[in-house]
Amino acid sequence: MKAKQVTDEFAVAEQLTADDVDMMAAAGFKTIICNRPDGEAAGQPLRAEIQAVAEDHGMQFRYIPVVSGELSLEDVAAFSEALDNAPRPVLAYCRSGTRSIKLWGLASGLKGMAPEAVVTHGAEAGYDLRGVAGWLAQQSQG
Repeated sequence: MKAKQVTDEFAVAEQLTADDVDMMAAAGFKTIICNRPDGEAAGQPLRAEIQAVAEDHGMQFRYIPVVSGELSLEDVAAFSEALDNAPRPVLAYCRSGTRSIKLWGLASGLKGMAPEAVVTHGAEAGYDLRGVAGWLAQQSQG
């Protein structure tokens, strides 16, 4: 598993295992945010297992589960609050990293990052955030 760097202080990843958390701690991450609900797929490591290993490494852990395709403004607000108060650098994960980077893009855009910059950061990490940028542009006009 490899973290995909989005900014100097934020990265995303697909589903973590306990061994991945060991590697992320060694890489210097201070906070992990889990955006994947428990029980989403058979065999998926439970959030509590990942959290326990993170906390053993002295990392902060936040659980903000988002059902795929059902991201809400409340989810964005919770994610934004977590980012604001988290020791950095931060690693967020879900099944593929997509929910986590969308949350980051929406939170960053609502805090003033230009939609084009959100798209650029997403593309550099391998994600298409044009839909997020379109939504942010509509909000700024509304």
